[in-house]
Amino acid sequence: MSVLKGACIIGQSGGPSAVINASCYGAIRTALDSDAITKVYGAAHGIKGVLDDKLYIMDEEDPAELELLKYTPSSALGSCRYKIADPDVDDTDYKRILEIFKKYDVRYFFYNGGNDSMDTCNKISKYMSKVGYECRVMGIPKTIDNDLFGTDHCPGFASAAKYIATSITEVYLDARVYDTGMVTIIECMGRHAGWLTAAAALACEKGQGPDLIYLPEVDFDMDSFLADVTRIYKEQGNCIVAVSEGIHYADGSFVSEAKTAATDGFGHAQLGGLAAMLANVVKEKTGAKVRGIELSLLQRCAAHCASLTDIEESFMAGKTAVESAISGITDKMVGFECDRTNGYVCKPKLFGLTEVANYEKKVPVEWINEAHNGILKPFIDYAMPLIQGETKLPREDGLPRFARLKKVLAK
Repeated sequence: MSVLKGACIIGQSGGPSAVINASCYGAIRTALDSDAITKVYGAAHGIKGVLDDKLYIMDEEDPAELELLKYTPSSALGSCRYKIADPDVDDTDYKRILEIFKKYDVRYFFYNGGNDSMDTCNKISKYMSKVGYECRVMGIPKTIDNDLFGTDHCPGFASAAKYIATSITEVYLDARVYDTGMVTIIECMGRHAGWLTAAAALACEKGQGPDLIYLPEVDFDMDSFLADVTRIYKEQGNCIVAVSEGIHYADGSFVSEAKTAATDGFGHAQLGGLAAMLANVVKEKTGAKVRGIELSLLQRCAAHCASLTDIEESFMAGKTAVESAISGITDKMVGFECDRTNGYVCKPKLFGLTEVANYEKKVPVEWINEAHNGILKPFIDYAMPLIQGETKLPREDGLPRFARLKKVLAK
């Protein structure tokens, strides 16, 4: 096969994570070092940057600053939640993307994101193939929700899981300092998949975790919840609950009172305020001192608490995407295949974009206890290897030193 020469665009999309930039750096560094790739562009705010002709020239960045991306949270190139139409219904965006690809001789496109981003990737890949424009398209996974199809786990999940388990351990100790009891309700992210909330169980392994854990994989019952909390509070004088923002009743309605008309660009309801709402209910029922804590964005940007395993695997995902595309592969997402039988081994594995797009992977119900208020050992065995190792994040004057990009715009 003759080598396909041309420029590449790398974009980031969806909610950021502590390690999405590590994947981005894996792709950027590998692309810069490749003879096949003539120029490396970063799309400002994902696919919107392509549509708006707003591309950053990554070749002009300081290599030392680029390397700091490995330890820098958030999305350095900027993100978006923009849903492109089905090309059979409206191909306006696709014609514009093709126009930009031709303008900059783009032959490689790498998109770093979650479910919706893989859908975008898939649509662009199929369109370019249909119109006969040779461009290799690869998805690089990212989601703290850990809900992408096929892959053992997703880059970003492990660092968020480590932060949740660490923070809950710290809260556990703090909540027990007084001789008066307290009920603490901690709300974790996760609309339909409870992987992040399940990570609270890692703290239980060390004897300093929540007493109760509720996931959206099973229906929530308010009466059972109140009975559980009341019983534990009476027995121990304290009770800690970890709860997923997306828990719902048997009829499918969200428990969160903050379910509003607001949605993101993909029509997903914006949730929040669950911990405060449940805290009020428990306070009325028990008369106990109750504190509601919403971890919110802290879960996904806690680079100071990132897992080194996560950082290295995220970098590997970006690197593998570029290497695979250069070798002639297209229309795939890089995922992970793991073996935990004798220690932990993780290798990259490619999945078809059509298979991955718009499919949510849930926590297996058999990993949830019979009472639906706790997590079983198979989850611990699955997640514990992922949170190993500490970040090598450099510091200046006691504070993190994150990447500072020049972001020179292409003309």
